[in-house]
Amino acid sequence: MSSTDYLPERSNLKGRKVLVTGGSAGIGKAIAATLVDRGAKVAITGRDATKVQDVATELKCLGLALDMADHDALAGETVKVAEALGGLDVLVNNAGIGAFGPLEEVKAEDFRRVFDVNVFGLALMTQAALPYLKDGGGDIVNIASTAGTKGFAGGSVYAASKFALRAMTQCWQAELRPHDIRVFGINPSEVTTAFGSAERNERDEHPRKLRSGEIAHAVVTALEMAPRGFIPELSVWATNPNGPV
Repeated sequence: MSSTDYLPERSNLKGRKVLVTGGSAGIGKAIAATLVDRGAKVAITGRDATKVQDVATELKCLGLALDMADHDALAGETVKVAEALGGLDVLVNNAGIGAFGPLEEVKAEDFRRVFDVNVFGLALMTQAALPYLKDGGGDIVNIASTAGTKGFAGGSVYAASKFALRAMTQCWQAELRPHDIRVFGINPSEVTTAFGSAERNERDEHPRKLRSGEIAHAVVTALEMAPRGFIPELSVWATNPNGPV
């Protein structure tokens, strides 16, 4: 047997139709850019219409202004994107928000605001995408967080939403495998992005902390696995984030 027989068979992403939510910055933008480089037909969403269109022009993909908390609009907008792309093969559920603080200060509205996007909106968009993904088999990538595997002080709201997403990911894996739909759960650790910034300004990269490109690499590598198999869950950690710089 030749040594080349052990090389992994790769799924070709060229021409695949992909929707990336929260694709105008950070991890979502890096995922979209990497997919475009692989020849995929990509659409991105984001809340800021001007920013979405600017990034879409930069990446040479489609852009759609969309608030994941606007649940009544999600089904129609998903159909609009699928029609513009000519179908839908991959949904990357990346859009997410956070709320942090000690238990004494947590309000019910904090849970509602975060769950509206990270859980309810994500689930409703996936529901709307299912008819397209079932047409020949497709892929769903849920960008969760290592906060969904272990809680932390001040993380009651955010971690709860990511634990919920992790549970939904496992449920969808069981439910959708008979339809040849793969559901990947990707858990980034701390990544230097605009996440958590009220002004949505990207943070300076740290030499020992993760960058958006590392998460994009993990996502695309998982998608490139031959469709007979899939990675149910992948956590990506910085090797030594607190080491000397």
